[in-house]
Amino acid sequence: MKPLFSVIIPLYNKAAEVEATVRSVLAQTLQPLEIVLVDDGSTDESAAVVERIGSPLVRLIRQKNAGECAARNRAMAEARGDYFALVDADDCWKPEFLEEVASLIEAWPECGIYSTAFEVVSPTGRVRGNCPTARGPVENFWRESMTHYVTIPSATVLPRKVVEELGGFPEGMKMGGDQFMWIKVASHYGVCFSPRPLCEYSMVASNRSSAIYTPEKTPFRLEDFFEPPYQSREANPWRAEFVAKCAIGKALTLTAKGDEEFGRRVVRNFGYTQHYRRGLTKLRLLLLLPRCLRGRVHAFYNRMAWRLAHKGL
Repeated sequence: MKPLFSVIIPLYNKAAEVEATVRSVLAQTLQPLEIVLVDDGSTDESAAVVERIGSPLVRLIRQKNAGECAARNRAMAEARGDYFALVDADDCWKPEFLEEVASLIEAWPECGIYSTAFEVVSPTGRVRGNCPTARGPVENFWRESMTHYVTIPSATVLPRKVVEELGGFPEGMKMGGDQFMWIKVASHYGVCFSPRPLCEYSMVASNRSSAIYTPEKTPFRLEDFFEPPYQSREANPWRAEFVAKCAIGKALTLTAKGDEEFGRRVVRNFGYTQHYRRGLTKLRLLLLLPRCLRGRVHAFYNRMAWRLAHKGL
C-alpha cells in the first residue's frame, strides 16, 4: 500500500508563484491525498490564485500572520495523511518526487526524514544543488551536512508519527526554523536521501523570506540541543559542529540586518567550532564593521561566493 501524503504549503504573498507550485504537485505520478495550504495573512492575491485552481485536492486555510513555522504547524495539524510532504509556495516538484519518496519509505520505513536532491533556479541559470550521491539512509547526517545539502524544506517529507512525537517547527523563529526541525528529528531518527534532483528551489521568486527581517520572538534556541534530553557537545562532536554551522550561518544574516546582540551570543556559545572556522571568522569581522556597512559587505561576499562556486552562473 502506497503512503498517504498530505502536501504542506505555507503561503505568504506568493501570488506570482503559488499556482506553479500547486500545479507541480497536481502533476505528480503518485497523487497525494490532499494539498493543504495555510495562507498566513497574505496581503496580495495569493488566496484568490489558489481558489481559482479549482482542484478537489486543494484545501486552503486562512490565519492571521504568525510566521512560516506556525503556518506549517497549522497545516500539519489540519492534515489527514500519514506523511507530511513539505514544499514552499515558490518552489516546484518534478513529477516523480512523491513516487521516489514512497520508494524510499517502502525500503527504509523507520527513518524520520525523507528527502531528495534539488536544482537551484538562480537569476543567471540553473544548477544542481550540492547534495550527496548515495541513495538510502545517510551514514552520518551531521558530518554529511557540513559539506552537502541533505535536507531543504521543499524536498523533505516527515512522517506524521515523528512530528506527533517530537513536536513541530519552532514557532516565532523567523530564520532557520527548518534547520531547527532537522536537528530535532535527526537527533532521534535516521535520515533517508535520494540523489535524484526532483525539486526546483527558486532564488528568483518575489518576497523571499531571507530578504525580510523582523526581530525574532521565540523561546527556541539552538543552544537547547546541548541540554537534556539531547546529547552533550562532547558525546557527538559532528552533531555539535552542525549545530554551530547552523547558528553561525543564521547569525551572519541577522548581524548583517542589525541584530548585533544575536551575533555576539553566537560567537560566545558556538566559538568552539573546528570545522566552520571560516564562517566564525566572517561573523567576527562583520561585528567589527560599522552597522551601516554590514549588510552591503555581507551581500557582496555572498554574490562573489556564488559566482566563484558556480563559475559565473
